[in-house]
Amino acid sequence: MQPEPILQGMIPATQRETAQARLPSMRPVAPGELLRVDEAYAAQLAEKARLIATRPGDVMALMPGAEAAAREALAVVLQAIAERTDFSSDGAAILCPDGRHVVPDDTAPLQSLSRLVQEDVCLLMPGPDGVPVLTGALLCFPAAWTLAEKLGRPLGAIHTPVPSYDTNIAARVERLFAGLRPGMALWRANLLRYDDPALYQPHAEARPRPVGRPESRYERSERQTLVRLPLSGAVMFMIHTTVCAVPPFR
Repeated sequence: MQPEPILQGMIPATQRETAQARLPSMRPVAPGELLRVDEAYAAQLAEKARLIATRPGDVMALMPGAEAAAREALAVVLQAIAERTDFSSDGAAILCPDGRHVVPDDTAPLQSLSRLVQEDVCLLMPGPDGVPVLTGALLCFPAAWTLAEKLGRPLGAIHTPVPSYDTNIAARVERLFAGLRPGMALWRANLLRYDDPALYQPHAEARPRPVGRPESRYERSERQTLVRLPLSGAVMFMIHTTVCAVPPFR
């Protein structure tokens, strides 16, 4: 039996609008809006826990030298959580919106992030030529890519084989990363049709991407947020995933 899909009721209007803008279409993150919590919080966090329990090597990875950046990413997220009203602190533990108590562990930062927020978190650090390289990630909800293929690769290779990511866009994105100041946060969004509503959709580069058919029953949108971590200099790339049924399939 297929598991019940984890769906939200709608894609926020500003996210839909941003997804339709020309790439890279970045916007500043409003104060207090680094994280998003919606009606799928409990179900998405439970799905993350299931994936980490059953296939940890597929959804989490950290290259040597990226440990400090991962700890810093956790610290930034914890600060964002402290500024929200839907989380609260109970001593060392954090009371999450679904009622779970989570004690963050900076010796296991990716696991801690997986228990706290809906967002997946990728870490990019400058390579020898200055181009950002994917050095670690918590990636439970990949949209037609795999962490194993992308880890250790630079920006351009990470986006292979996305058709819209041409050399012009690649150069603009690299300039954007280079100009991202410490503590600065920007966001963009995408929006595609999918036949399969599953959140975990790994897909090898060599296979045709299973997206984009106008008759597909589901819309999938990612709110993608970039934050320059001030201590390590890494960029934290956060992905909040929304999946909705398209009328009349709701």
